[in-house]
Amino acid sequence: MEPLTIVVLIASVASAACWIASLITKDTSWVDRLWSILPAAYIVVFAWAAGFSDVRLNVMAVIAVLWGARLTFNFARKGGYSGVEDYRWEVVRAGMTPWQFQVFNLLFIVIAQNILLALIAMPALTAFDHQSTPFGPLDALLALLFLACLAGETIADQQQWNFHQRKHAQIAAGIAPDPRFLQTGLFRVSRHPNYFFELAQWWIIFLIGATAAGSLLQWSGIGVVLLTALFIGSTRLTEQISLSKYPEYADYQARTSPVIPWRPRARPRTGSNA
Repeated sequence: MEPLTIVVLIASVASAACWIASLITKDTSWVDRLWSILPAAYIVVFAWAAGFSDVRLNVMAVIAVLWGARLTFNFARKGGYSGVEDYRWEVVRAGMTPWQFQVFNLLFIVIAQNILLALIAMPALTAFDHQSTPFGPLDALLALLFLACLAGETIADQQQWNFHQRKHAQIAAGIAPDPRFLQTGLFRVSRHPNYFFELAQWWIIFLIGATAAGSLLQWSGIGVVLLTALFIGSTRLTEQISLSKYPEYADYQARTSPVIPWRPRARPRTGSNA
């Protein structure tokens, strides 16, 4: 069986399972629980189809598995596998009628996201189709850059985890948290450094596939482009929620880069002590 056929079958079964589970449990976060698993599994499928004999595909599989392991760990420790639904879906649900949300659930949350998870792994198909191209210095450099971004995202997630642990402890002790959201470490130079490193890793995966083909003009880039668009929309929703909870978040927005790490701007003269 062709590896692409296997990927399509896995994605189809995953979509059906996520949709049925969401109807039974009234929890729409089932795709989230597969997010860190499926793309890495798809890339491993292509490496397996090549008999694990292609260095480039093997490297892509290894770094994708490392990506998946990190994300799975971070998702699990936040309760992602304990039936906790993404808080953003509740906000989206509140703005729709029940039938509208179910259509949104089927078409976007389940089908579109599962298609996206398959598409972002398609650079491995490009590499599979160009196995005659030897693994070279550019591939090695991109792999090292991927690992650097993986480390950056790990640091950002740990900083976020430490902050929320302290915040929860303060609330439990009856102390008002100050500040109320994370603004230090990597979050001093980017409001969403974990998003930056996440997207960077998938752009690097695309570039590795494009290196095998010898051209950036590859249809397999559709996945990472759509992933970037999804992150832009998700970031806007997340920031709207944060701003509604913390008025001082506007000051943070004014001085800190949205995603790409950059030197903070001067603090606005608003009198805020955020």
